[in-house]
Amino acid sequence: MSKLHLAAVLAASLAVAAPAWAQTPEITIGLSLSTTGPAAALGVPERNVLEFVPKEIGGVPLKLIVLDDGGDPAAATTNARRFVTESKADVMIGSSIVPSSIAMSTVANEAGIPHFSLSPMPFTPAREKWSVDMPQPVAIVGKVMYDHMKAKGVKTLGYIGYSDSYGDLWFNDFKEQTGAMGMKIVDDERFARPDTSITGQALKLISANPDAILVGAAGAGAGMPQSELRDRGYKGLIYQTHGAAVIDFIRIAGKSAEGVLMASGPVMYPEGQPDSALTKKPGLVLNAAYEAKYGANSRNQFAGHAYDAFELLKRVIPVALKTAKPGTPEFREAIRQALLSENEMAATQGVYKFTEKDRNGVDDRSRMLLTVKNGKYVPAE
Repeated sequence: MSKLHLAAVLAASLAVAAPAWAQTPEITIGLSLSTTGPAAALGVPERNVLEFVPKEIGGVPLKLIVLDDGGDPAAATTNARRFVTESKADVMIGSSIVPSSIAMSTVANEAGIPHFSLSPMPFTPAREKWSVDMPQPVAIVGKVMYDHMKAKGVKTLGYIGYSDSYGDLWFNDFKEQTGAMGMKIVDDERFARPDTSITGQALKLISANPDAILVGAAGAGAGMPQSELRDRGYKGLIYQTHGAAVIDFIRIAGKSAEGVLMASGPVMYPEGQPDSALTKKPGLVLNAAYEAKYGANSRNQFAGHAYDAFELLKRVIPVALKTAKPGTPEFREAIRQALLSENEMAATQGVYKFTEKDRNGVDDRSRMLLTVKNGKYVPAE
C-alpha cells in the first residue's frame, strides 16, 4: 500500500469516527459566584455544592468554569462577558446577590444564553427571555411570614434592610402585601452590605416600637440587625427572609437568633416533609452529602439553589441534545425551549414549571417558616 493510499485510508477512517465524537462535545457552564467579599456566606456554599452535581448529563461531559465576582456587579458583568466571548458557554449560573444577578442577566439576554439566577432578582421584559430564577420569588415566600404576623395579631411593622435592590425588593413586597392585610409600616431603615454597625438604625426602629420587624438582609449580614435589635432591648417579633437561612446567621447572631421567625425553602427541613412531597427526596440527598462533608447543620438555602440549577439541567439538557449540539446557538435555544416545555421539575427548593412570563416557576410548595431553637433551625409553630 502506497503512503498516499494509506493516508487516504486513515483519513476515511477518521471521517467515519468524527461524527460520533462531534455528537458528544463538552457542555460549558459558566458560574459567577461571590466567593469573597460581603456575600461570601452565600457564594461559598454555592461553590461547595459543585462537588455534588453531575459530571455529565445525557452522556455529555460538563465543563464548569467558576469565577469569583466578590459581590461586585461590574465584576459579574466582566465574568459573564468572558463566558460569552472566551468560553462560548452554553449556560450561565449566578450570581449570589441581586445586583450581580441582574448584571449577568443583562449579558445573557443580549447574547442569547440560558441563565439561572441564584438570587431573587426582579424581571423586566428585556431580561426575561433567557433568565430564570432559582430562589423562591419574594411575593410567594414573603406571604408565609405575613400570614404568621396576621395570625399573631401584629398591627404595626418596622423594616431594616440592605440599601440595594435586595432591600428594595423586600420592602416593596412587604409594604404591598401587609398593607392589604391591614398592617402599617411605622419605620423603614437601611444599611450597606459592608457596614459594621447599625446602632443608629436599630435605635430608631426600637423608638418606633413596632409589633414586629422584618430584616431584609442575607447570609451573615442578617445576623447583625438580629443581635443589635435584641441587645438594645427590642422584645417584639423579628422575621428574616430566606436569604438569611444559613448557619452563619446563627453564628453571628448567637443567642439573639433564638426564636427568630425565618422564611425558608424546603431544603432546610426535608425530614419533616410528607413522603408525597416532591422536594423531600432531593433535599435529603443533598443535605446528607453536604453535611457529611461540611458538618452537621451546614445545610443552607444557597447550596440548594445552585444544586437545583443542575437538577433542572438534568431534565432539560437531554431534551435539548435531541435536536442540537453543544456550543451552538441552536443548543442554547433548545435548552430555553425545554425549560418551558418540562412540567413538575422537582428539586430541593421547589417544583418548577416555567412559562414565558413566569420566570420563577414555583408555587407554595417552595416555602416554609423556620425558627431557631437551641442553636438549630426547626419548623416554626
